[in-house]
Amino acid sequence: MLLAGCGFRLRGTASVPFETIHVPGATAGIALDLKRNIEAGTRARVVDDPKAAQALLQVTEEARSREILSLTSAGRVREFQLRYRVGFRVHDGKGGEFVPASVIQLTRDMTYSDAEILAKEQEEQLLFRDMRTDMVQQILRRLASAKPPAPRVE
Repeated sequence: MLLAGCGFRLRGTASVPFETIHVPGATAGIALDLKRNIEAGTRARVVDDPKAAQALLQVTEEARSREILSLTSAGRVREFQLRYRVGFRVHDGKGGEFVPASVIQLTRDMTYSDAEILAKEQEEQLLFRDMRTDMVQQILRRLASAKPPAPRVE
């Protein structure tokens, strides 16, 4: 009762402006995570045939990188910055855009130690996995805020 009074409610399913969507390459990586989350978190169905879909989600870029942030006085790496960048667009296949070409980039800072190489490699993989989960949620929020494309006048 207290939670209901403060306005808290479960997220539930997101409302998207299409009933069917095609996600090419949905066998691995972020495309597979997007497919699973669209099926579980929206009322839209993911279809295998792009011709049967009202919307097409294209992942145009997916890149991971690691950049040195700081060094110790001995010249060894002290911190890295992990970056995860995904470009995507959602269109109807006829020139209309649900979500125009967009890029989302996430970053995480990570300390590093030569004495704990295996643990730091695992931490890096865990951070990238967490960033991919965050990325999928951000893309789903963009899908939920998308508007249907305006009809084309010829």
